[in-house]
Amino acid sequence: MDLGLAGRRALVTGAGKGIGRSTVLALRAAGAHVVAVSRTQEDLDNLVRECPGVEPVCVDLGDWEATEKALSSVGPVDLLVNNAAVALLQPFLEVTKEACDQSFSVNLRAVIQVSQIVARGMIARGVPGAIVNISSQASQRALTNHSVYCSTKGALDMLTKMMALELGPHKIRVNAVNPTVVMTSMGRINWSDPQKAKAMLDRIPLGKFAEVENVVDAILFLLSDRSGMTSGSTLPVDGGFLAT
Repeated sequence: MDLGLAGRRALVTGAGKGIGRSTVLALRAAGAHVVAVSRTQEDLDNLVRECPGVEPVCVDLGDWEATEKALSSVGPVDLLVNNAAVALLQPFLEVTKEACDQSFSVNLRAVIQVSQIVARGMIARGVPGAIVNISSQASQRALTNHSVYCSTKGALDMLTKMMALELGPHKIRVNAVNPTVVMTSMGRINWSDPQKAKAMLDRIPLGKFAEVENVVDAILFLLSDRSGMTSGSTLPVDGGFLAT
């Protein structure tokens, strides 16, 4: 199926590893031009070696001023994937100010800032666009030791709806993808304990975790014109977790 992404220019945050990196590769394979944003230069260097033509931008999205400077000259963008996030897990009674500040600055505030920069460019050019925010099943279910993470993703779901409401008149669609545990390299390590994995898998009707390509496929669909009447949605890629 031709998704019509060839020739379009996309920006992906958190592009150095996992879902972000795989999204960059998939967009390039679909013929899109891609700006890859990561805070880790080594990851960007490896990505560019693997996928020549990717435009790397190294910046910590938790730093508002540095982000503004780094992205102010990236040029026109048609598609945006807000994937960068941190997951700092603490019991509720042990949640720290530092965990709150870092989590909300990257998981929510950076989405606002990057989306503002990109959307203003789209509006100035008078072109339609699509934005996909990478949320989580944790936005809609309470998970032990995830107080701050769940809160940031719950806020991201509502931000997605607000962006869809206010950017829709400018022909900019905004949606979220809400995965379950994803088998990235980090995911495989974090969920390698059979007892820990079973507790989560028992809550997933399909009985398995998501593979990276499951999430990437959902992202590409929401970026493409195939989802031309979809905006303000939160799309679970969770094997039925949120249905239980």
